[in-house]
Parts: sequence; C-alpha cells; structure tokens
Amino acid sequence: MLQSHPPAIFIADTLGLDFINSIATPVDTPVDWIADGEGLLRWLRQADLVPSDVIDELKVGAVAGELDKVADLARDLREWFRGFVRKHMGRPLTPKALRELEPLNRLLERDEAFSRIVPHRHEDRDGGGDGFTLERTRRWRSAESLLLPVGEAMAKVVCEESFTDIKACEGPACTLMFADHTRARARRWCSMAICGNRAKQAAHRNRIKDRG
Repeated sequence: MLQSHPPAIFIADTLGLDFINSIATPVDTPVDWIADGEGLLRWLRQADLVPSDVIDELKVGAVAGELDKVADLARDLREWFRGFVRKHMGRPLTPKALRELEPLNRLLERDEAFSRIVPHRHEDRDGGGDGFTLERTRRWRSAESLLLPVGEAMAKVVCEESFTDIKACEGPACTLMFADHTRARARRWCSMAICGNRAKQAAHRNRIKDRG
C-alpha cells in the first residue's frame, strides 16, 4: 500500500463494519487499506484491535511474504462478510442465517483467548497501584492470529447489532456501510461532511437548474 494513502475510515459505529469499509473511494480513486501485509498491520493499529507490541513482534518474526498472505486472507474474509451483510441488512437476522456463518465460526474456534489479573494502569503519587483488574487477552502464535480480533469484531456485528439498522451510504458512488444508531434511525450518509455535503450541493444545483 502506498504511504500516501489517507488514514483508514472509521465511520460505521462498529469495527466489524469498519473492516468492510477498509476498501473505499474517499475521493476519486479506490483505496484498499489492507492491500498488503504492511497495510493490514497499519489498519489493525489504527483500529486498536491488536496491541502495538504484538504487531511489532509479529512483524519482526514473520518470514518473507507471510504477512502479505495474511492480508490476502483478510481481504477474502472482508468480501465474504460484505456479501453476508448486504444480503441480510435492512431486516432482522433470522436463525436460518447461522449456516452461512460457518466460515466465521471456524475462524473463532481457532482463538486462544484467556483472562488474567493485571494491575490497574492508574498509579498514585507514591507509585503504588490501586488494585487489580481482569484483562482479556490471547496467545498470538502466528501472523494468522491477527485475524482473530477481526473475526471477533465481525461476530459482534452479528450478535449485538440489529441488521435492521445496518445501512449503505446513499451516496451514488459510495460503498461505505454503517450501523444507524441515531435516535430516529434517519442516518443516510457515511458522513455529512462528505456524501451528505455532496448531496446538498447536487440538490442545490438541481434547484437552480429547474428555476432556469
């Protein structure tokens, strides 16, 4: 991925849909933020899905081409999930969809997540801690384990979001998707600053044309 690419887009209000949005056309040219291994690492870092120290360790330990292969898998996973979401969005998800989720369940079954007790991060002036907390983490055994938190984010979309509220931006050329969490469920655009503003400008031009 070119270094000139803009920062990844996070407008979906849920990371599982933001993963679908990791390929988009923010201006005129399509941008794939996970086009290669380096891109995948940058996206995971921006999404805060994988600790930075884990990313650095896996990057150092990866053999030539290994991260690019994981990025290939990530893109396949993304497009599979895009198809699933587009098929079911706009109406409640029914139990019949469970069979279609088998690829995601197979990924989740590979996870080696566990909990451990760690100190609170906040310390008092004397350097002492203020007790402990339970932290959820996982074993990162290979570069492919980078896909585990992505799978978890997608599973949260399936289990925690109402598919009735999942929408595609109404911008004519926009491919971004989002979960509409507004009170009236009236969100139409990925961003008012981008597609919403373009729609207003187009409507204004049409009004002027009609008057002329």
